[in-house]
Amino acid sequence: MIEPELYESFSNWLDNLLENNEMPESTAAFNFNLYDEEAEGLVYAMQLIASDRFDPDDETGEWACYNIWSSEEDLFMLDFSDEEDQSFEHIQEIFTEFVNEYLENGKYKDILLGAKGIGIGHVDGDLDIIYKA
Repeated sequence: MIEPELYESFSNWLDNLLENNEMPESTAAFNFNLYDEEAEGLVYAMQLIASDRFDPDDETGEWACYNIWSSEEDLFMLDFSDEEDQSFEHIQEIFTEFVNEYLENGKYKDILLGAKGIGIGHVDGDLDIIYKA
């Protein structure tokens, strides 16, 4: 279940990125990179990248390494220190729920859905493809 306040914060972050940055014409896919942050507690950050490649069969996410645009240090962060389940799988599930909700109802969802695909995953791990055109 998505907490409305947390989703609103995520949605505002993504709205700002998509409204204030023109995505390159060669964008084939987007990926939401997840990072564990060097911070007190269990903090994870999300970064948006655009890639000029997409391979729906590549679960390693090699295609996402070819980014042509990135939100760089403009990250969306959440502290999972108080979560009962602190597994990375649970953390990725929470972030995926946010992205899926945005793809359904987000202000600039058409920019993301205009790509061939959208992935999400830890920057040092495998990706889950959450959308294919």
